[in-house]
Amino acid sequence: MTGTAVIIPAKDEADRIGATVAAATALPGVDLVVVVDDGSTDQTGRVAKAAGARVVRHSRNRGKAAAMESGAEAVRLFDDESPRNLLFLDADLGETARTAAPLIEPVAAGEADMTIAVFATRVKLGGHGFVVRLAREGIERATGWTPAQPLNGQRCLTRAAFEAARPLAHGFGVETALTIDLLRKGFRVREVEVEMAHRATGTDWRAQVHRARQFRDVARALLVRR
Repeated sequence: MTGTAVIIPAKDEADRIGATVAAATALPGVDLVVVVDDGSTDQTGRVAKAAGARVVRHSRNRGKAAAMESGAEAVRLFDDESPRNLLFLDADLGETARTAAPLIEPVAAGEADMTIAVFATRVKLGGHGFVVRLAREGIERATGWTPAQPLNGQRCLTRAAFEAARPLAHGFGVETALTIDLLRKGFRVREVEVEMAHRATGTDWRAQVHRARQFRDVARALLVRR
């Protein structure tokens, strides 16, 4: 069975990255964990390395899509004739990353080309869901499929599927674009319920700026895929 590499984009997550890496390392079939330190100003990279991850560092923040691409390229250096499947996890999952096995299984068994997590326990978000609605409705219009959690970044996919989706869409549009591009190319995409949880986005001005950037990037990804 093909092995799985975990790729964790991270920026200023020193408080949680150690627990996330430890949990990811313990997942069945995982033999490599790569953390992409995307311009952190704290000790994210050092903590990740101490927890057992291979660390790739961006000297400046380049965004999630660039971090995903850097992580995938790092994994390629360790692959042999059978490329690993790629499991992308958020840095702030902490110990709940240990519940990611259901994402790996359908891809490893050849039953899906990409799995997307659906969190069984929903945290109450500070926003109003307008970015989620934008992504969900955009994916539905483009492909006919309606995802439950279109922006969920916890995804496992084959190397072939990842390469078919490159170049990845910019920034926070990456998940929406991944789903549309792979479905349009005939890849099998499945949502899988997991017991993960991550930090909820708040309601302060920083959170509102974050949502505005999400909306912008998702809208851009949808615009070029009309």
